[in-house]
Amino acid sequence: MSEAPRIHATARIEPDVTIGARTAIWDHVHVRSGAAIGSDCIVGEKTYIAGTARVGDLCKLNANVYVCAGVTLGKGVMVAAHTVFTNDRTPRATNPELTQLRPSEPTATTLSTHVGDGATIGANSTIGPGLELGTWCMVGMGSVVTRAVPAHALVAGNPARLRGVVCACGLTVARGGAADLPAGEFVCACGHRIAWQPGATS
Repeated sequence: MSEAPRIHATARIEPDVTIGARTAIWDHVHVRSGAAIGSDCIVGEKTYIAGTARVGDLCKLNANVYVCAGVTLGKGVMVAAHTVFTNDRTPRATNPELTQLRPSEPTATTLSTHVGDGATIGANSTIGPGLELGTWCMVGMGSVVTRAVPAHALVAGNPARLRGVVCACGLTVARGGAADLPAGEFVCACGHRIAWQPGATS
């Protein structure tokens, strides 16, 4: 098996992009200059990855994912179709005088978002700027995430709220909101033990 990444003929890969071994880049993907994508990843069709974005090894990005500047995905992250990351709490098209467009490049107002190892983000989700999504967390489809997500947390809704605790295997081991889930240990049917700490992202 070849170690080289597989890049579809219609994908646009700008100069100075790093793509790891055995990664597959599908049709009409656009990766901006300076981006880094790890090994053994799948980047689905029509996905956009900005120049300062970092994608870890073993990540799956489905179709039409928008990864903006300042986003870092850890190892083994799943990002389902039509997920959008954001990076600015004060977005405007122009300056206050309405005389010129603001630059599209990262500025002092660009915020960084980090998605921890093993996390899953469901289809059609929107991730707000400057957030930490914890290891092995799971974001339900269609969610709007406006605050940090603890490790192993299941969150969903608009705005996304705690709905339970999930194992690394994906099974839900406990259900409830923040008031129902104090710190403790849960044992999954698969045998894994989850040390649940509300608010801890790793």
